[in-house]
Amino acid sequence: MDESATGRTRPEIHTAPRTDVSQDQGQFRTHFNFPGRAVPDHDDHGYGPLATVVESFMDPGTLIRMHQHRNEEIVSWVPAGVMRHDDRDGNELVTDPDHLLVMNAGRGFWHAEETLPDDPPLRMLQIFVRPHSLDLEPGLQHERIPDPTPDEWRHLFGPEGGDAPLSVRNDVDCFDCRLDDGATVTLPGREGWDTYLYVFEGAAEVGGERVGYTESALVSGDGDVPVTATEDAILVAFAVDPDAPVTRQGTIGR
Repeated sequence: MDESATGRTRPEIHTAPRTDVSQDQGQFRTHFNFPGRAVPDHDDHGYGPLATVVESFMDPGTLIRMHQHRNEEIVSWVPAGVMRHDDRDGNELVTDPDHLLVMNAGRGFWHAEETLPDDPPLRMLQIFVRPHSLDLEPGLQHERIPDPTPDEWRHLFGPEGGDAPLSVRNDVDCFDCRLDDGATVTLPGREGWDTYLYVFEGAAEVGGERVGYTESALVSGDGDVPVTATEDAILVAFAVDPDAPVTRQGTIGR
């Protein structure tokens, strides 16, 4: 990285194309985005505690039967439509644009997902965070989130004890933003942390680097990085402590 006159590192931006890692199970399809792969010669497909960001599609009338997750934090972000959840603890929940779901799987959590025949087609993100320790107490969070404000970042989840509406058990903050064409925001982050940006809709320039539909960027170093929409965009950003202690025994998000 380049050094500024103050000795701080200047931002370094690595962009990544749409992933070619996918699974097609007919009515349920997934594309796996691995933030670590954005960085040349990085020896981990994840990036610190952020294991993977999965773009998931469910057709109307799709049932993903009861299955178990262990030792990972799974966040379901639904910008449109509905995802229906039930589990062995008796929860029957609907995750939609007004709600966020966090499964803190810990030593084991069983759940199922479903769309009904009259539900709209679903495209969502399922975010897998590596916890700091193995076999933690399992739990579930399902909360209403603040209404989005155009051209502003909305804090969705963060480490335990923070001010985000929901929490995960490691050092990851997540934000989303509906950014109008031509508008600019500053990439969110924390001092000493790096930020992974995923373009869910539209396109943007990140510090002058173009990032298109379903593409991503990993930004490291210090200093403010502008993000400008080159068309109406929906962006999701993850501030990550790359040096946080992690476990790698998750069911999916290893």
